Amino acid sequence: MNFEYFIAKHLIKGKEHKSSISSPIIKIAIAAIAIGMIMMLITVATGVGLQRKIREKVAAFNGHVIISSFDNNNSLESWSPISTTQDFYPEFKDVEGVTHIQGVASKVGVIRTESDFEGVLMKGVGADYDWNYIEEYLVEGRLPDFSNELNQEVLLSEHIANRLGIGIGDKAVTYFMKRSSTVNSRPNIRALKIVGIYNSGFLEFDEKILFADIRHIQRMNKWKEGEVGNFEVFIDDFDEIDKKGQEIFENIPSTLDAQTIALKYGTVFEWLKLFDLNIIGIIAIIILVAGINMITALLVLILERVPMIGILKALGSSDLSIRKMFLYNAGYLILIGLFWGNLIGIGLLFIQEHYGVIGLNPSTYYVSTAPVYIDIGYIVLLNVGTLLLCLTMLLVPSYVISKIAPVKAIRFQ
Repeated sequence: MNFEYFIAKHLIKGKEHKSSISSPIIKIAIAAIAIGMIMMLITVATGVGLQRKIREKVAAFNGHVIISSFDNNNSLESWSPISTTQDFYPEFKDVEGVTHIQGVASKVGVIRTESDFEGVLMKGVGADYDWNYIEEYLVEGRLPDFSNELNQEVLLSEHIANRLGIGIGDKAVTYFMKRSSTVNSRPNIRALKIVGIYNSGFLEFDEKILFADIRHIQRMNKWKEGEVGNFEVFIDDFDEIDKKGQEIFENIPSTLDAQTIALKYGTVFEWLKLFDLNIIGIIAIIILVAGINMITALLVLILERVPMIGILKALGSSDLSIRKMFLYNAGYLILIGLFWGNLIGIGLLFIQEHYGVIGLNPSTYYVSTAPVYIDIGYIVLLNVGTLLLCLTMLLVPSYVISKIAPVKAIRFQ
């Protein structure tokens, strides 16, 4: 370390600095950096977390891509059956990235109790159904088993169970209208046994869906054993859903249609895209405010150290070397703010992740608690980006040093 750096170190960071006018301003600047980092971490973690959680829920109940017959016309109920004797089933080998495919069917019905009734959409699933996507939403009981003989077990939502006052072990007498029913025809009746209750927090699904054996629907619709209402396809990378959806469409018979959940639930996913703009806007404002605070702190430091700057210039130091010293010191202050911001911000995110302190209205946000997504990648990016942007904003005010004349600076009080 040369002589001027030795002087700068002791004049900028010495004990006299702690009692100077700049001390409270520097503390405010550090606090601004820390609070800004906390807010950015929370903004990104909750914004991305909400996006991922909602699309995971939509995919859990629908798959990422839905293969159906054109004859169904986007109806809730499966009318036209599709044979499972397909080249793409049970493994979709022609499209890379497909992790699972399963056959399902749906039928509209009404659950009736002694005092009340509720409309439901029976989702028929079979032995090929992947329960891993639904299991995390199980709040009571167990998942039904449809791998052996036909049974009456069903998985019901907590929302419907509470409205009807029924629970685990109770019978859910459900009525299904026949497609070609007349005024005097009797509906299909199933006395279903509730073995599990789920709560996804996504009211659009919780208000109507109950899971049952697909063979009930096959019998009521008079389908053959190897016929389903539609196929649900899961992929390994949601970011490529549009591309994979097109590839799947190109590799299925012309009598079938393939639709991604991003299209089927377009309103939901367009709403989620707005979060990206909100996140970018909030981060930009926070960095701007933090940068302005650091500019103020740097200018105060420079004004307090005018005599020191004059001495260094008299000793032969260049303007660039002196500017670097002040920028190094500003960078040190920024790092202190980033350290405390990360410590507090990540701590708050871990508390929310494990305890769900902050709740949300599921009818508006599709989740009951604010989800968080903690990833080392965006944490590093936020820290490096904040440091570089703040230092870049400080280059202009540091140029003031070149305007200070040594003789006048030494005499400056």
